[in-house]
Amino acid sequence: MEYLSFELPIQELMDQYQTCSLVGEESGVDVKLACSQIEDKIIEKKKEIYGNLTPWQRVQLSRHPDRPYTLDYINGMVDKGSFLELHGDRNFADDPAMIGGLATLDGQKVMIIGTQKGRTTKERQHRRFGMPNPEGYRKALRLMKLAEKFRIPVITLVDTPGAYPGLEAEERGQGEAIARNIFEMTMLKTPIFTYIIGEGASGGALGIGVGNKVYMLENTWYTVIAPESCSSILWRNWDHKEDAANALNLTPKDALREKFIDGIIEEPLGGAHYDPETTYLNLKASILQNIKAFSKFTGKELETQRQDKFIAMGQFKG
Repeated sequence: MEYLSFELPIQELMDQYQTCSLVGEESGVDVKLACSQIEDKIIEKKKEIYGNLTPWQRVQLSRHPDRPYTLDYINGMVDKGSFLELHGDRNFADDPAMIGGLATLDGQKVMIIGTQKGRTTKERQHRRFGMPNPEGYRKALRLMKLAEKFRIPVITLVDTPGAYPGLEAEERGQGEAIARNIFEMTMLKTPIFTYIIGEGASGGALGIGVGNKVYMLENTWYTVIAPESCSSILWRNWDHKEDAANALNLTPKDALREKFIDGIIEEPLGGAHYDPETTYLNLKASILQNIKAFSKFTGKELETQRQDKFIAMGQFKG
């Protein structure tokens, strides 16, 4: 387990617990009481730290290297052996930063699409740290259209610092690809449910984020720009990233208050990486609940509900 800077008090207690356990094993002395007391302190410290996270700390937690990624959620949620990954945009190439395919959840057919980061240095480079190229968004749209044809619900999992900003991406129409996805998703005649599972930044997130329902996991963020980039624009450096995080209202509670999302998916104490299986179950339960709730909607009703939802964003009564 890797620990972030604000988690160091927890690491110290965990080290104490491991030392206590080791002493008991090697010496044969009964140290159960001492270890139990340290366990209680660990739980108390976790509640103290994770119950008072700043927006910047929540951003850091969303990027934790042990946090589950899209493929982890897919493997943890779908029926065993049911995921069939589909590749290519039928135009230029396959984008490893955007994955998707057919699967079943408790027998329910779904099309799952999401941005994918990498664990190792080589894999991170291969997947461009979860930043899709235009062909990634076009692949996602192709899969959505395929799902619409067979009236299969679409599940999108968002974890991206933004669309890839490279020259080749711009040459192949990055802005147009994202805009096309947003336009087409507003009119898709099958249910779309979006979940922010990590980072949700800018148009890169919105390119697969126009859903009938949009949810955020507890330790994620969702806003128009990353705090570091915002700090670079306003202050010409990254030194004010914490101030930017505070001003951007990027936490799940902020997004729910402003009605940008429809709910928050609870994570285990400390974050999804402490207990991935429980997080998978929480996410799966929400997906199945939404599929059931929208199962009787007609294609036109789904389209209208989705459009009304996003048109209403940003409206204020004086």
